[in-house]
Amino acid sequence: MMDTTTRAEDANSPDVTGGDLRGLLEILRLDAADRLSDLDIAMGVLLASRGVDVADDEHDPEGVTLSAEWSRSAGLREAARKELEQIDDALRRLNAGGYGVCADCGEPIPIARLRVRPFASRCVSCAERAGT
Repeated sequence: MMDTTTRAEDANSPDVTGGDLRGLLEILRLDAADRLSDLDIAMGVLLASRGVDVADDEHDPEGVTLSAEWSRSAGLREAARKELEQIDDALRRLNAGGYGVCADCGEPIPIARLRVRPFASRCVSCAERAGT
């Protein structure tokens, strides 16, 4: 029997076996892991720059600069860590066969959304309701 699925329907379904989204997730994972590693190194350098004797940023001429840089780096590191976690979750869903299905409503997540946000676990409607 011939498959009657149209190309338009195929275009709305994630290609989880073809590897295009898997490849994208793997590239994004490498990028996030590299950023996380780079930020860990930068924060180590900042920590060493502060030294053990610097406990009073207010009176240390370099303290405010170092504190601001630490705060910025810590925020970027947390964002990279969260992104890496989301990507790893998406790869687990992909390997388990649940990738591309909304975690809330169970409907397929449109391929256009997955191409923009390949680690999405919710369709747009459910993501809006969840505030994510």
